[in-house]
Order: sequence, then C-alpha cells, then structure tokens
Amino acid sequence: MTISDSSQLAEPTERIDTDLFITVSGPPGCGATTLCDQLSEAIGCPYVSGGDIFREFAEENDISLNQQIAEADTCDSIDRALDKRLQQIAEKWGQSDKPFILESRLAGWLAGSHADLRIWLDAPDEVRVDRIDKREETQAEMRVREVSEAGRYQAYYDIALDDREFYDLQINTARWSKAGVFALIRAAIEHYDSASDEGPFETPPVDL
Repeated sequence: MTISDSSQLAEPTERIDTDLFITVSGPPGCGATTLCDQLSEAIGCPYVSGGDIFREFAEENDISLNQQIAEADTCDSIDRALDKRLQQIAEKWGQSDKPFILESRLAGWLAGSHADLRIWLDAPDEVRVDRIDKREETQAEMRVREVSEAGRYQAYYDIALDDREFYDLQINTARWSKAGVFALIRAAIEHYDSASDEGPFETPPVDL
C-alpha cells in the first residue's frame, strides 16, 4: 500500500497545526492530487490515494492499468477490494487521533463518521480534460469512464455520486489557482474550532 509522506518533501514554509482526518474527492483532473500533496506537506502527515492502490492491484495481478480498468467495468471484485481497503484505512486512522488525508472518489463516503473534514473538488469538463492531457484521455473518454464508475457505485453500494450534501466544502478549482485553492482549504482548517462545531451532515452508511 502506498502512503505518501510529507517527510520526503521539502520543508513547508508555513505549517498547519491540526489533527483532522481529511478526505478529498472529485473526478479526474479536479486537482485532488495537487491539494493532497500541499496539505500533506503543510500538516506534516501522510495520505493514501485510492488511485495508487488501484495501480498497485494492477501490478500485483501483472496486468496493465488499462486492462484492470476494463476488468473493473465487468467485475465487481476489483472495486470492492479497493473500497474495502480504503474503508479499513479510514477506520485505522480515524481511531488514531492523528492528522491524515484519504483521497479517492468515494473517500468521503467510505470514511463515514471517522472523517473530520470532507472536501469535494470539481471543475468544468473542458478544464479537467486540459489538465489530464498528458494522460491521453479525450473529453468523451473521460465522460464514458465517469458514467461507468458512477453506475458501478450505484449498483454496488447504492451510492449516487451527485449526492454531495454531506461534504463540508465543495470547490470549483477552475476559479482559483493551485495556491488559491490551497489557501481556501487552509483557512477552513485553521479556523475550525471543535468547540463551536454544531455538527456535520450525516454520512450515509456504505455496506461493502
């Protein structure tokens, strides 16, 4: 399992003092990886990416990433194994009282009540396609993949990805620079006060 650790990065100029368990979710090209790198460095905590674990599964099965993506479209075992692993990680870190970041499309759902701050990032399709240009995925291919994933989550777990009521923050990352998005999240973290927290929206349970 890949755990990204800020100790391998350059020392941040301004640290964030927090013990929050943060989830970051969003579609491809939303800026989730960039934000997780920034947060991990500033907080000085590790993070786990669902995409990294998915790629590790492909390596373990000795198949290409594209082959595994194709298999995931026809077999539920890959998605379920990935999501079970992420849920176990969320349970472990949620009980640790230490800062941690979990990133995946379903991170907010899978972490459930263990998460202290749930973030959803997004951007218009054309912006996200431009950002993932190096991945050689067209806008049509991206949309097909997203529709397929949304359909699988609905079929497997009765999860509707467009149900985002329980996210604490939803940000269109096309409106701000990378530094600007980070500044918004940083402000939310630094101004969070558990004593004045009147409660999050309930996170629907996920039966894996």
